[in-house]
Amino acid sequence: MNNKKALQQKYQLLVNQYHGDLFRYAFWLTGDKHIAEDILQETFLRAWKAIDQLQEVKAAKAWLITILRRENARRFERKQLQLVDIDTVQIVDESNDHEDQQQHQQLRRAIMMLATEYREPLMLQIIAGFSGDEIASLLSLNKNTVMTRLFRAKKQLTILMNNATEEIVDDE
Repeated sequence: MNNKKALQQKYQLLVNQYHGDLFRYAFWLTGDKHIAEDILQETFLRAWKAIDQLQEVKAAKAWLITILRRENARRFERKQLQLVDIDTVQIVDESNDHEDQQQHQQLRRAIMMLATEYREPLMLQIIAGFSGDEIASLLSLNKNTVMTRLFRAKKQLTILMNNATEEIVDDE
């Protein structure tokens, strides 16, 4: 009985600690709030079923992200979903500043213009806060490959954002 209670506490701690990061990552992967919530629910269900297999709490975030990525892949195996135009997806921004919202939309568009091989490690770093080593492990890549992709992603993103800013200035 004590072991079950300890596992429940361990699980609840994981849910409380990582729910926000996992939801943001799921939303980034899917572009749809409801699908992200479904994937997150499935992720935590699978995590609960396997909670006794989690040896190190330090590895929990990477473990949960791996489960979430697999759940996302499973939804494509089950059925073909309707695609969403990324330009129509809005992330709720509590800021009322129109300029900030425009810049946020430009950044989102620029990120989506990156090749997946650059975008995914960048989002794992930005949204989930993973290190190069952790990203390498999650994506089954060499750390140097991950670091190169992160460098190139940031460089391309800077260029894309500068071009977008120049286009706005030219339009005015």
